[in-house]
Amino acid sequence: MIRVVVVDDSSFMRKILTRMLEKDKDIQVVETAANGEEAIEKIDKVKPDVITMDIEMPVMNGIEALKKIMATNPLPVIVLSALSKEGAEVTMEALNLGACDFMTKDMSEGTLGMASKEVELINKVKDVAKKRVKFLTRRLELIKKPIVINRDKRNKHAILSIGASTGGPPALQHILTSFPQNFPVPVVIAQHMPKLFTQSFAQRLNSLSQIEVKEAEDKEPLRPGVALIAPGDVHMGLKKNGKDVTVDFIKDTQYVYRPSVDLLMLSTAQVYDSSAIGVILTGMGNDGLVGLKEIKRRNGLVIAQDEETCVVFGMPKAVINSNIADVVLPIDKISEEIIRAL
Repeated sequence: MIRVVVVDDSSFMRKILTRMLEKDKDIQVVETAANGEEAIEKIDKVKPDVITMDIEMPVMNGIEALKKIMATNPLPVIVLSALSKEGAEVTMEALNLGACDFMTKDMSEGTLGMASKEVELINKVKDVAKKRVKFLTRRLELIKKPIVINRDKRNKHAILSIGASTGGPPALQHILTSFPQNFPVPVVIAQHMPKLFTQSFAQRLNSLSQIEVKEAEDKEPLRPGVALIAPGDVHMGLKKNGKDVTVDFIKDTQYVYRPSVDLLMLSTAQVYDSSAIGVILTGMGNDGLVGLKEIKRRNGLVIAQDEETCVVFGMPKAVINSNIADVVLPIDKISEEIIRAL
């Protein structure tokens, strides 16, 4: 049984979330709290497996509560956030502090929307509950040692394509902030996240990284040393346009996850053939498997994050179990392996 504490200043939301979670026979809401201070007291008493945490609350907000939880007794926390620019920015802060995942509180979409949110919440709670948070207790140092590019060495690979979902933001931050300013190839990223959130995420990474990081624009040319993050509301592929390779936004409904890692990896393989590097990071499900199979088939390099450092070992596990990963590494070794392959 997964024991959950629901933290929200709205009694209506506490009831809704409790009702949603307890529709699953494996989940029990053992306590609720109306603010961060009350939550910390109750968490100490009931010792839950997972916490759902609202951000905007009186007395003590979700960010302050998260800081205290991560400093004293790290637990898997799922942040509930407003679907807004401000909500996106504070969610990025929460993920950086150690929250495992987030969900937007846009619950006014009728019966179908509510049912979808219920499934999403239950899946997220179950996935983060599986992961013991010993890795979260040792926060990733941003740049352990400078990584130097050997300018005289001829590039073996010409593109870096990365896919991530649950737990992806801090993992991506660790990789991108390790790259030197003279990083010699373009980087493209599909991270499962809503649009406003991908924009805030890109801005945050850009402020921390030596390379340029931005949200991609349709038809934008790829440039060495620039990381383009797919906007949350579209699928992003790559397209050869004369001498340039450009971003290609695709309105395609066949892919469940948006932006699709599979679609990005497939188009990367088609454009770059054996000179592609595909990296799959923490996340639930198996998005990326089909695309990475194509990179592997064309003799590109496939790198997967290891189980120990994943928040959710779903997407990398699917790749590893299909025997297409050339290298399986902890998150703090992946950037070194990428540099070695260039």
